Amino acid sequence: MYPIVDIVEHQTIAAVQKEADLDAALRGDVNVVFLLTGSLLNVQELTQRVKDAGKHVFLHMEFIEGIAPDRSGVAYVARNVKPTGIISTKSAIVKTAKDSGLLAIQRIFLIDRNAVLRGIKAVEQSSPDAIEVMPGIMPRIIREMTTMTPLPIIAGGLVGNRHEIDEGLEAGALAVSVGKPELW
Repeated sequence: MYPIVDIVEHQTIAAVQKEADLDAALRGDVNVVFLLTGSLLNVQELTQRVKDAGKHVFLHMEFIEGIAPDRSGVAYVARNVKPTGIISTKSAIVKTAKDSGLLAIQRIFLIDRNAVLRGIKAVEQSSPDAIEVMPGIMPRIIREMTTMTPLPIIAGGLVGNRHEIDEGLEAGALAVSVGKPELW
């Protein structure tokens, strides 16, 4: 598997929260899709549609209904669904995904200084391929995080316009994940 920095060609990532928005992501300029919806019954089909469109797909393990965010769930996803990688808030899931040959993004929520320090400690233990920091509208914190870890930073959450995307990128983020189809 290649580093995540090699697959991100468009610095906006489509964070698809509703199946109805998937077509917009597939038509958009983005080349990476974060799938934050789906179920055991259709995740394989949704993933294949993204791959058929020539895009990379990352499944958020906590948001796929019917697939537990645990060792067996990751093994199932790796063997049967075959996305580019997964996203998880759980360090153990990130480690398991890496052991299964998937890329892994660890999502951390930065609510205060302690959360920043705990997040850095968690990613040091799980060794993800990238970190998604939320909310993504904190350029100063993104800039600070880039000095605290060599891992690529993806900003996400509460990003509502092109200016906020640009601020995240200028602060040092590799990319910005956005849930608004008009920004894809």
